[in-house]
Amino acid sequence: MLMRDQIKAAVEAVLFVRAGRVGMDELVEILDIPLLELKEILQEMILEYNNNIRGGLQIVELDGGYLLCTRPAYSDILARMEKPQKKRLSAAALDTLAIVAYRQPITRLEIEQIRGVKSDRIVNTLLEKGLIQEAGHKAVLGKPILYATTEEFLKVFGLTNLKELPDLEEL
Repeated sequence: MLMRDQIKAAVEAVLFVRAGRVGMDELVEILDIPLLELKEILQEMILEYNNNIRGGLQIVELDGGYLLCTRPAYSDILARMEKPQKKRLSAAALDTLAIVAYRQPITRLEIEQIRGVKSDRIVNTLLEKGLIQEAGHKAVLGKPILYATTEEFLKVFGLTNLKELPDLEEL
């Protein structure tokens, strides 16, 4: 059995290697420790990272999982690095993405009925960019594909879960 410091180091290593969200259930399985103990350790780690003003990394909770990422305070410095390709979206793609975010799971036909235009190309673009994903099939004739947003969508828009989306009535 791992000691507490070893568990913290192991969590850190898993989050670093994944470079994306790791769910709590997956961490429990990988580390083979009880859920309550892991939750306590993760909360300690988050506090340690947040209180370490010299560190450039933080652990954030994201949709029931955890992510090791850089601190926002260093964004200007990181921006000086070789710039990754930006995921620019057209107004039509943003409209479609908003429809998926608020109505998910939703079929392509339902998206097209709301938008009033064909959306094949835009849905494919959003799939390629990893902002939406197939989320099963609707239990109707023809079993059309259902679409939903992804973890990448949450990261790009700075959300921890979909409940943080602005209320439609407020917009």
